[in-house]
Amino acid sequence: MKHVRGPLCTIDVSARTVETEPIDDVLESSIGGRALGTRLAHDRIPFDADPFGEENRLYFATGPFQHSTMSFTGRMSVTGVSPLTDGLLSSNAGGFLSRNFTGTGYSAVEVAGESDELVIVHLTDEGVEFESVPDLEEATVFETCEYIEDERGLGSEHTVVIGPAGENQVRFASIMTSKERAFGRGGLGAVLGSKNVKAITFDGDSTRDVEIPPIQMEVHGEAAQADHPMKDQGTTSVAEYANMVEALPTRYFSELTFEHIDDISGDRVEEKKYKKGTCSACAFACKLPTKDEETGLETEGPEYETLMAFGSNSGVDDIVDVMKSNRLCDELGLDTISAGDVVAAYLASEDEFGNAELIHETVEKIAYREGIGDTLAEGVARIHGELGVENWSVKGMEFSAHDGRTLNGQGLAFATANRGADHMYAEFYPYEYPLVDAEKAFDKEGLEGKPPKLVELENANAIKDSAVLCKFSRDFVDEDRLSTLLDADYEELLEIGSEIVTLERHFNNKRGFDRADDTLPYEVPEFERGLDEYYDERGWNDDGTVPDAQFDGVPADD
Repeated sequence: MKHVRGPLCTIDVSARTVETEPIDDVLESSIGGRALGTRLAHDRIPFDADPFGEENRLYFATGPFQHSTMSFTGRMSVTGVSPLTDGLLSSNAGGFLSRNFTGTGYSAVEVAGESDELVIVHLTDEGVEFESVPDLEEATVFETCEYIEDERGLGSEHTVVIGPAGENQVRFASIMTSKERAFGRGGLGAVLGSKNVKAITFDGDSTRDVEIPPIQMEVHGEAAQADHPMKDQGTTSVAEYANMVEALPTRYFSELTFEHIDDISGDRVEEKKYKKGTCSACAFACKLPTKDEETGLETEGPEYETLMAFGSNSGVDDIVDVMKSNRLCDELGLDTISAGDVVAAYLASEDEFGNAELIHETVEKIAYREGIGDTLAEGVARIHGELGVENWSVKGMEFSAHDGRTLNGQGLAFATANRGADHMYAEFYPYEYPLVDAEKAFDKEGLEGKPPKLVELENANAIKDSAVLCKFSRDFVDEDRLSTLLDADYEELLEIGSEIVTLERHFNNKRGFDRADDTLPYEVPEFERGLDEYYDERGWNDDGTVPDAQFDGVPADD
């Protein structure tokens, strides 16, 4: 089986020490990326760690595919205990960082401790330097990237950076790379902020050799030649369709369709797109550099989920207003989905849907924890009562789109996902849209036959997140190709995926998570029965916990 190569680099920002250790035994069974980060975190972070405490750690990791020239591989993963969900969580981002990360020669980088001053950590294949940067306190992501390029000659593709939101420990702060690409979900930017680390740079010429089969060039060629709507509109190409089937959250989840969808649709985004955008080594080029000529506003996006959160869910019908929200989140270092949903909750409490000026003011207040922003920075699960609105979250994470009230399998997927209400954990929704091949599609209503498929999808996505492979490769890398690329039987890969999901669940169980957390703020037909079937498929207990006997080396009475 193909796997990433290289030692683990541990950077303790408290003691300003760096240690390198071989982890070949872990690498051989974990591929890389999310699997590697999860295994290291499970073994090295105390089960009772405070997400904002120095005992929490972050694990940056690539996979074997970042050693190829194949499309859909310009991504990497970061893992830690989330301050939003309070559980173990992995997030991944695209852009151009991953190849520069591999240049350091490490398979993973562990960030531990808590610095007594704001620092940038510079990591190369020759060593680590800690740079004190008090003048960058509360600097935006873009300002920090400009400083690093001016002072170090390293472009944003070499960096991970937090904005004011991360420094102020907003629970849904993101880690940004390549300026506008986000390790978005779960607030790991706030973890980096709690460690007083403003940025980390990666550089070097020590990339390890991982030989990927020649089939990678077939994938790359097909990605380049494909006629696909995402090449023009990114994920926004689904907006009108989701609205048509009543799966588009609107006005803080009070409705399922938005009457002004034409004003913020993929067509409107495409009209603002002024050049192609892509990730490292990818010929698919689905990103969305956009510009409004009248105002001069430029951003990358918005993608579909941002259209939902700052568009329909906030009652906004002007694409330029959504673009501005997207730009603010990138500059300040905020997850657009959680930020938009939190703002929508505030708008609901104030009866101010559609007030773009208030939205933009509120986003800034959240990042700096000023006024009402200090409350909203805690996330919907912690403040919905104070606002007098419903708690639209799962495990503390705000909902993404593809509404589970219409797409019931996706609803179950939101509930079971270890990281909360995120659509990318399993990606069940494509199988409930009628556009899917009839042989693969499910009726969107009910859960009949869906739990086994949900388990399979969660396991398969865990492998993609470990390889690391973009989810948009789904039309180009099927089961056979994935097996060939990783030199492993597909069933073997699914088993590894199952182990990753189970490791996450076990860690979270130790933090008090159980069946009561696998829930939804709305009803899905036969939900409890579907949950039972899901647990049975995984071999877990009826209460949503993992039997310790499933783990080698984990004592039964642990």
